[in-house]
Amino acid sequence: MRNKFQFMVDFTLPKVLSDDFLELIPKQKDAVQNYFLNGSIISYAFSKESSKLWAVFNAYSYKDVKRLIFKLPLSKYMNANISPLTFNHTASAFEIPVFSHN
Repeated sequence: MRNKFQFMVDFTLPKVLSDDFLELIPKQKDAVQNYFLNGSIISYAFSKESSKLWAVFNAYSYKDVKRLIFKLPLSKYMNANISPLTFNHTASAFEIPVFSHN
């Protein structure tokens, strides 16, 4: 079985967000939600002030990340810089499980 790797994708958005771009935001949100649910994305952050969006993808290869990006509705409006991650620590990896009363 092949191993998945993590990739940081640094998206640069247009400085001016066109009406076409804004109309696609709900579809982008749905696509990202699906990526979260199937494990393709583990982190997603946006900064309107700097026209940047960052995402950490789980994928088998750089080529697979490019395919995932291409399927995002807003991909044609953004430039993407893909970097393989050596490691990625998150606070959620260190959280204590929630106690269940059941």
